[in-house]
Amino acid sequence: MTNLTNKIGALDVFPLALGGNVFGWTADRDGSFAVLDAYAAGGGNFVDTADVYSAWVGGNQGGESEELIGEWFAARGTREQIVLATKAGSHPAHKGLKAETIKAAAEDSLRRLRTDYIDLYYTHYDDPTVPAEEIITALDALVREGKVREIAVSNIEPGRLEEQLAFSDREGTAKYAAIQPQYNLVSRDTYEGERMRIAERHGLAAVPYYALASGFLTGKYRPGGTVDSPRAGKAGEYLKSERGPRVLAALDEIAQARDVSVATVALAWLRGRPTVAAPIASARTVQQLPALMAIAELELTAEETERLTAASE
Repeated sequence: MTNLTNKIGALDVFPLALGGNVFGWTADRDGSFAVLDAYAAGGGNFVDTADVYSAWVGGNQGGESEELIGEWFAARGTREQIVLATKAGSHPAHKGLKAETIKAAAEDSLRRLRTDYIDLYYTHYDDPTVPAEEIITALDALVREGKVREIAVSNIEPGRLEEQLAFSDREGTAKYAAIQPQYNLVSRDTYEGERMRIAERHGLAAVPYYALASGFLTGKYRPGGTVDSPRAGKAGEYLKSERGPRVLAALDEIAQARDVSVATVALAWLRGRPTVAAPIASARTVQQLPALMAIAELELTAEETERLTAASE
C-alpha cells in the first residue's frame, strides 16, 4: 500500500486535494456538505479553495466557497482535522498583491472560513507591479502573527519565482513550501521544465490544478459525444489534438487491466511525477469521489507510467 500522506513544509496531506471551486457554483450548500463529509470520512484531509471562488457566477461576489467551507467547519467541528489551503490576489475587492491587499484579503478569508489560521496560503496570480520583497514580507507577517502556517505560490513566471525565493533565503523570512501549477497528462509544458527545476532545487511541493484537464481525463468526453457540463467546451478542446485521444486510449487500457476508473489512473500518473505532493480534483457529487480518492491506493508500475508518459508526449 502507498504512503497515505505527503509533506508540504510542516503539513501532512492526503495525496488528493479536494478542490473547492465547485462549492457555491455547481454544488449547492447541501451538495457541498455531502462531498466534504464523504471526503473526510474516506480519510481525506486537504481542502483547496480561493477567495475568488466563485465570483464568475451571476449574482455571486466571490468568497462563496470559503463561506460554505466555514459553515461546514462550524457544523461539523472538523477544522483541526483539515489542512486548509486558500489563495489571495483575485477577489474583486482585493485584486493584486500589494502588502495591504494581502493583509485585507487574509482577514476576509479568515472571517469567511470561521477560523483563526490558514494552513497553506497561496498568491493566486503573481502581480509583477509589486516588488518581490513586498509580497514576501507581507506573507511573512501573516506567518509571524500565527494566521498562516505555510506560504505558497500559484501562477507565476520562473524569473519572478526565483526572485521571491531568493529574497526569502537572503532575509530568512517565510519561504514558499508549495507551487500550484496547471499540470496533467495532456498539459505538461506549463510546469515541466524551468518551474519544475526550481521546485526541485528549493524543495517546493507541487499541488497541480486542472489535474483532470477540466474533466477530460475522467474519460467522459469522447469523439462524437456530447456532455452537459459547464466545462464541456474546455474539455472538448483536448479531442482536437492527436495527443488527447492517444492519452485516452492508454488510460482505457490501464484502467481496464487494473479494474479502476480512468480518472484514478490519470491522477496516479500525476501523483508519481517529480515534486508532486497532491493533485487537486473537485467533485460536484459524492458519487464522483471514490474514483478520485482511489489515488491513495493505486501505484502504477514503471511500464504503465512509461506507457502514459509516451502517449502524452
